[in-house]
Amino acid sequence: MRLIDSHAHLQADAFARDAPDVLAAARLAGVERLLSPGWDVESSRASLALAAGNPWVDAAVGVHPHAAARVDDDAWALIAALATDASVVAIGETGLDYDRAFSPRDAQLANLRRNLALALQTGRPAILHCRSAPGRRDAQDELLVELRAAGIGGPAWRARFGEVPPAVLHSFSGPVDYADEALRLGLAISFSGLVFRRGEEASADVARRVPADRLLVETDAPYLSPPGAPRRRNEPEWVRVTAAWLAQQRGEAQAELGDRLVANYDRLLGRTQRSG
Repeated sequence: MRLIDSHAHLQADAFARDAPDVLAAARLAGVERLLSPGWDVESSRASLALAAGNPWVDAAVGVHPHAAARVDDDAWALIAALATDASVVAIGETGLDYDRAFSPRDAQLANLRRNLALALQTGRPAILHCRSAPGRRDAQDELLVELRAAGIGGPAWRARFGEVPPAVLHSFSGPVDYADEALRLGLAISFSGLVFRRGEEASADVARRVPADRLLVETDAPYLSPPGAPRRRNEPEWVRVTAAWLAQQRGEAQAELGDRLVANYDRLLGRTQRSG
């Protein structure tokens, strides 16, 4: 089965000693494309360095909600400058996290807004993180409010992105109606090993509802190990477990789904502009 990993933090400390070996294992497992998003200035720089050394790896730059309160205007100017690099195919990851809430909500909202503005300015899709505390959905609801306020789905974004999704809900988590509204706004949805956890049962229904051309899969390595993968550190090669789950949920042959995932990645992230 052809595979992609549309979200893996290979520049994280967890891979400091053996990132080349991890990438080689991913290639052997069939992973053809990999996106390594940043979460602050240093990780965004590291994402570019990783992409520079591996033509099949792409970079994304942005500020995660956890880091929202720590990134000042000067640091944000560096993020905006990094976003102009040719290896950068997306902005993020950004979004809202009301579960762990490492940054105050007002800082998270301000950070999300400037990441979305950068996505529109550069024509690179936003990678969106969204988590609420167990049993709640306030982050999902507020994210939808912010997306509408930013004009996603409207004329400015359509003029910039055309028929290409302007953002992706990464590592999907939330109720079905939240997914439905995100799809109405034109977003893509990516699934990770989170789908196997208790409380995420709605993901199976959502997986069957996503249009075929707006579907992605990921590991979110080094986090969210699926069944069978080491709990201590998830790796891109284990995206095959979630991809197999996705094929089963949708009633599709794995080979056909794999071809579509690669095509979706290339279309969403402009991958055909790079070699590898």
